[in-house]
Amino acid sequence: MASPVAFMESPMCLIENTDGNLSVNQEAVDVLMGLNQPVVVVAVVGLYRTGKSYLMNKLAGKKHGFALGATVQSKTKGIWMWALPHPTRAGHALVLLDTEGLGDVEKGDQKNDAWVFSLAILLSSMLVYNSRGTIDNQAVENLQYVTELTERIKVKSPGGASSAEDDEDGGDAQFVQFFPKFVWAVRDFTLELKIDGRAVTDNEYLEHSLSLRKGRDKKTADYNLPRECIRSYFPTRRCFVFITPTTPENMSRLDSLDECDLSQSFRTVTSSFCSYIFTESNVKTVKGGVQVTGRMLGHLAKTYVDTIARGDVPCLENAVLAMAQIENEAARRDALKEYQQGMQDLCFPVNVQEMSRQHRLCDSLATKTFMSRSFKDDSGEHLKALAEAIAEHYAELLCQNEQASKDLCRNLLAQLSAPMGKKMQEGFYAKPGGYELYCADNDAVVAQFRSTPNKGVVAEEVLEEFLKEKSVESNSVLQADNKLSEQEKRIHEQTQKAALLEQQRQAEEEQRVEMERTMEDERRSQEERIRMMTEKMEEQLKNQLAEADRAMESKLLEQKNLLDKGFREKAELMNQEIQILKETKNESKQRVAILEQEKRRETERLELAQKMLRDQEESHQETILQLQVKKQKEAAEAMRELEQAMESKLQEHERLMAKGFQRKEEALKEEIQELKNNMEITKEKDKAAQREAVVSMTRVLANGVQTYMEYMSLHENRIMKEEQRKEAQYRLQLERSRQGRGLKQVVQGKGEPNLHQHQRGKPKPGQTSS
Repeated sequence: MASPVAFMESPMCLIENTDGNLSVNQEAVDVLMGLNQPVVVVAVVGLYRTGKSYLMNKLAGKKHGFALGATVQSKTKGIWMWALPHPTRAGHALVLLDTEGLGDVEKGDQKNDAWVFSLAILLSSMLVYNSRGTIDNQAVENLQYVTELTERIKVKSPGGASSAEDDEDGGDAQFVQFFPKFVWAVRDFTLELKIDGRAVTDNEYLEHSLSLRKGRDKKTADYNLPRECIRSYFPTRRCFVFITPTTPENMSRLDSLDECDLSQSFRTVTSSFCSYIFTESNVKTVKGGVQVTGRMLGHLAKTYVDTIARGDVPCLENAVLAMAQIENEAARRDALKEYQQGMQDLCFPVNVQEMSRQHRLCDSLATKTFMSRSFKDDSGEHLKALAEAIAEHYAELLCQNEQASKDLCRNLLAQLSAPMGKKMQEGFYAKPGGYELYCADNDAVVAQFRSTPNKGVVAEEVLEEFLKEKSVESNSVLQADNKLSEQEKRIHEQTQKAALLEQQRQAEEEQRVEMERTMEDERRSQEERIRMMTEKMEEQLKNQLAEADRAMESKLLEQKNLLDKGFREKAELMNQEIQILKETKNESKQRVAILEQEKRRETERLELAQKMLRDQEESHQETILQLQVKKQKEAAEAMRELEQAMESKLQEHERLMAKGFQRKEEALKEEIQELKNNMEITKEKDKAAQREAVVSMTRVLANGVQTYMEYMSLHENRIMKEEQRKEAQYRLQLERSRQGRGLKQVVQGKGEPNLHQHQRGKPKPGQTSS
């Protein structure tokens, strides 16, 4: 949940001006850093002691705030800031900037005034120029700073290949895209609004005052220069004419007067002025149409002031790039933090589905957070870094979840098998029939373990380890059980091996499901990032096109006005600027076309990748089918061999039965039963081999998941150790089995009758036995 925005109760100095040296007030910047909302920035400039602060207080809806002076001394020094909630736009902040008066006789530094004027333009989305009296030639010339803007502000980096040419040929066309709207507030107006005896509006009065004179002499050029700059840099203009609000003796306490003590006409114009500012002021944007938040405004102010302090000229492009680097890094940190906090809601161990669901949710939210704050990440560098950081953290969480599952399952098995361990110590199973009791207890432990819920992702793997560890103990009980014959012991051994193989298959299936889920999560996350990145770039290009359209529209209107007034030469210059704007717009359209082409290529690449995966899947299925057919043939051949051997033994069994050799018959019964058991074991081995082929092929297909490699390498090392232990144990069991078979052969050699001797002692036909 977002923290509430802390707005300001009173103004604070944002840019200090001490002895002509500008510096940023870090406390004010910290306030801006807490504003994540888009900001509408209104700055007021003008000569000192002309009532600028009063207008700012009216916009703030307060009677007191910015200092009002009643003497000839300037009250405001530097640039003061007041951040408030926007009165008409929910979710936006209104930042008011009150600048120190230009032309202060106590300061006497025109260069410093020019920098203050330039900073007000660079930071604002609406610039209010406040003057007193009338808009005469002197009032226009007092705006001399506007003629120096090309020397104080650069649009493109000086290091750019075409920056110098652009500044010379299309400077005005570029400035108009990034400069604020312009309002001229004329205070204490005492004349009638008439021109040549005709009543005019406030705006008509302003346009008349900015009209150009025809001629090429120096006097005419000097007269036209500030007017041309105002018309060119601020094509969107508005004028408000204020009469004197009250009597001269009350002007010194203007801030303490009630509204009813002010002139009705003054109150009406003030209300119209505030309404226009609130409705027509746009959110502050930078190059590329990116909306500026309070935090970004703080970065801009610091960048511009630091540049001026170094003696350099502020550059819009460099400032945006520097701000983008800072913002993108901060956006990446915040997005990763949001992902980490979201994943903390999990209580390990959890199953694969829950882990995957939470990961996808948090990953999507983190990516949205990054996209909402980042800009100018055209190469995707910061988005890629975020994706890598999320993948790394997710891999750590997978390992933690696996370890938690292992600990839980091992503790559970230790708890469930504790009574068996106690019985083993007491020798409970060391008696005839003890193996059957042991197997019953062991099956009960396994059943109770499997019925316990929420064991995590490696329950079957831990159970496999447990059963392998118990196999040695089980075999010792089996060998000690005198009730069972050697043949029954061998059958039990084979059954135990088959159970271990089945458990191994279940553990591998568990790992395969987890791996496939991880791969699917990564694929979905990548598609989501590509989609968001594409939407972000489309939005930025759309803003750039709208930016160029607005600038071109204003230039076309200005060209029409010049043509109507007969300034064809100026109109031609304006036409060149319009052509530059058209070229800029065409470049943006070309970028849109390139983006669309890239989208199509990306779609084709995705379709190709999906086709390759389908082909691999078909090949995989075909390989599995071939393996199955091969295994079935081998199994059928082995079954035929076993059936033939069993048929031969059955025939011999019938012959012996006819001759009354009961002991031999019993031995043959054991061999027949053994052959049947071998047939069942062969079937189980075939099934296990097929499953192993499927698992092996799945692992081959899944080896492309880079973030999962470390996770799998630990598992492979563990399997290798278990296989080595299993092989040593199997060799030991094989040696014991061989010793058992040798003993049986010795016993059979002593107890079986000699068939040849018996035949020699049998009487011939016609003879009687003695």
